[in-house]
Amino acid sequence: MKFVCFFILSTMLVLSVNAQKNQPQNKTYKLCYDAPAPNRGADWTKVQAGGKPYDADWENWSLPIGNGRLGASIFGRTDTERIQITENTLANKSLYKLGGLTNFAEIYLDINHKNPTNYQRGLSISDAISFTKYKQDGVEYTRECFASYPDKVLVIKLKASAKGKLSFAVRPVIPYLKNIDTTKDGDYRTGIVSAKGDLITLSGKMGFYNIAYEGQLKVTNFGGTEKAINDANGCNGKIEIANADSAIILVAVGTNYQLESKVFTELDPTKKLNGNPLPHEKILNIIAAASKKSYQQLLQTHLADYHTFFKRAQFDLGGVESTIPTDKLLANYKTGNHNPYLEELYFQFGRYLLISSSRKGTMPANLQGIWSQYDVSPWTSGYWHNVNVQMNYWPAFNTNLAEMFTAYVDYNKAFREEANKKATEYLTANNPTALSTLADGNGWTIGTGASAYSIMGPGGHSGPGTGGFTTKLFWEQYDFTRDMNALKITDYPAILGMGKFLSKVVKPTSDGLLLANPSASPEQKVNGKNYETVGCAFDQEMIYENHHDLLVMAKLLGDNDPIIKTVESQIGKLDPVQVGWSGQIKEYREENKYGDIGEYKHRHISNLVGLYPGTIINSNTPAWIDAAKVTLTERGDFSKGWAIAHRLNLWARAKEGDRAYTLFTNLLSTCTKDNLWDTHPPFQIDGNFGGTAGIAEMLLQSHEGYIAPLPALPTNWKAGSYKGLVARGNFEVSAFWNNGQATAFEIKARVGGLCRIYYPNISKASFVNAAGTKLQFTKESTDLISMQTTKGATIKITSIPTFDNITPPDTLIAKQMNDSTVELSWGAVTKTASFKIYKAVGNSPTYELVIAGEKGDAYRFKAPNIAQVGRCTFKITKVGKDGRESVGRLAYINNQ
Repeated sequence: MKFVCFFILSTMLVLSVNAQKNQPQNKTYKLCYDAPAPNRGADWTKVQAGGKPYDADWENWSLPIGNGRLGASIFGRTDTERIQITENTLANKSLYKLGGLTNFAEIYLDINHKNPTNYQRGLSISDAISFTKYKQDGVEYTRECFASYPDKVLVIKLKASAKGKLSFAVRPVIPYLKNIDTTKDGDYRTGIVSAKGDLITLSGKMGFYNIAYEGQLKVTNFGGTEKAINDANGCNGKIEIANADSAIILVAVGTNYQLESKVFTELDPTKKLNGNPLPHEKILNIIAAASKKSYQQLLQTHLADYHTFFKRAQFDLGGVESTIPTDKLLANYKTGNHNPYLEELYFQFGRYLLISSSRKGTMPANLQGIWSQYDVSPWTSGYWHNVNVQMNYWPAFNTNLAEMFTAYVDYNKAFREEANKKATEYLTANNPTALSTLADGNGWTIGTGASAYSIMGPGGHSGPGTGGFTTKLFWEQYDFTRDMNALKITDYPAILGMGKFLSKVVKPTSDGLLLANPSASPEQKVNGKNYETVGCAFDQEMIYENHHDLLVMAKLLGDNDPIIKTVESQIGKLDPVQVGWSGQIKEYREENKYGDIGEYKHRHISNLVGLYPGTIINSNTPAWIDAAKVTLTERGDFSKGWAIAHRLNLWARAKEGDRAYTLFTNLLSTCTKDNLWDTHPPFQIDGNFGGTAGIAEMLLQSHEGYIAPLPALPTNWKAGSYKGLVARGNFEVSAFWNNGQATAFEIKARVGGLCRIYYPNISKASFVNAAGTKLQFTKESTDLISMQTTKGATIKITSIPTFDNITPPDTLIAKQMNDSTVELSWGAVTKTASFKIYKAVGNSPTYELVIAGEKGDAYRFKAPNIAQVGRCTFKITKVGKDGRESVGRLAYINNQ
């Protein structure tokens, strides 16, 4: 029987005929399956090779829902349903002396349906509701689950189509219990489950951090009977429901954790939570408040909250909702059937996961978001600051979810006091002469590892630039929102404090530069050991980025902190980007050819953080852009999930749409589970977030001082549209295209100000406001216009002339004929073709024009100093009739 994924939710919309007109649609996006998650009896306590825990059923088949406070993984089983619960502050000793996230509880629903028919399950990410539906003995059974952020509860509804046919037991289990007498270092877990009336309570203690935890399940049935059962010791409680029509289960969980400075500054783990109230009253009040509402009221409150964020952005490639299960759709994709609905779904799934795992008043999204079923979670499910936590928030601003970053802002503020100490400790060890005697004079810093309970300082496998990598998020928060209040209270203090620290980690060299010393590019090793050096690209680029952002913000606020003059004097001496003999962006200053030092195909690509998320490598530094492409090509298109996602963003930022699309298809084909979770392996959520951010980067860029819609549109996306993506300056952008070229743009000014727009032939388009009145603009070039806007203004752009895509030469070969002559050749071409030839010497960020209007297939020219030039990059472009140039082909001469 043909499988059709069909489940009616209150807000699902029918696709309109406009889908064929490239208009963004309020489509229903769902993950759908025709079988429950398998149950192969995975032993939770076992781990795979390397000590990384693994449960294939959970990682590959469970469906995640969450509200920032709790995460639930739904399995959709009909005999015994499993709903696994995670709470982001429940931690054990774990690894790396950080403390690690651990499984909060397993909720089992003993339903005992062995022979279901017409089975379907899924997850509506349009509504953040999971669903299960099937028939047993002629009766249709349905389950819905959602995690409400406003009401702070997980809501589970079970229903039978016939009266009195719903019978089941609710049986929570606390996993990984460890007796206090059999554990070391107090890393134990105690707990009991007791049932009374319509309430089941889970409560216990995690010994290492002295965490008190509690969960409550309130079970309400309609039309049946209900019985609470405990064993002889008053434990292992459950509630049995018999002969009901329907039932609702409310779940709330929590601990005595409070996000505050003492959690990080207190060295004794058992004292970090001293004085905090037990969670009982808090959980009791949550359950009491939620139970006063009907299911429909809880649902509508949840939908109103969720839709506020999810519906802001749309992305339409003309995909049609699939009639086959998601796992089969993904399997087909892996064979080359690149279904547009799956690509749209993947984009929106990343946004869904961020809304579900990072909300105001909750912990930020960690390495697994808010979902972990393990005792010892992979890499502690921590906040890893050498790329992973940053990647979690890359899609926050450009996909219109800025509020999700608030959770990280609050977390950062809480650990800042300890981060100040870490800065002083680092400088004391590495540059004591730079120490300040002023309070907070050394600023703050952060190393790679962090958790809800501890942070690391820089060093080891990631250098001090890790802090600048982090504060780039605070710059983005300001640049995208232009919120002056956030700038003063949050963003500027973060970047100012980091500037104080980073200004002290650099040391002068004999040639007048300022280089981070010591320095390390994240996780690169030589002979099995972390490679430590001076002034690697990662550190220099991130110090430069923070210095630059600090100076811009200080000017906006008129701040005259003494560090500003220091930063002004330093920024020109950082020398953040160097080009090597292979034409690559060098990872290390002592590197010559690409791959001389470190792993050739390393998962990290930290020498390109100045391209993305940084901006020092941009269209105004075309020679550096080309060198970055060389590095990207050599690094390879296959890696870990998150690493492919980073490459995707880098190729998009380089405006190479087809190459970015290749990385996107690799991400889906090689590093995506059947439930669309990203895998390292094991499951790691940053790849999902990075993938969504990369798609947005292909569709919209704004880091170069103007809005650039469709900057990296791939050939495969011939027609489509998006709505509600956000550009820096807080402009909301919509775009429509056909045959690979824009047909219309709409830009809404959410705060007003100067709006600059870049697109081929944009100056020849029609500009009107929302009322249809023609708008005046300043033509900066054929492809760039600008105009002043007021808050709330709308710019509608239509009648955009098409442009020619120029095919570049196939290749370019450079040959040094003698000490003063170079010959370039590029193969047979038509006689009418015209070319431009450029050169860039050494580390130059820009090209010098050698000749324009060149015909033929070769060019020989005098280069009097070529013998003295260490390395020279030559570039050729083909020029179209309208003067537009193709992408370039490169060749090199080295006289090293």
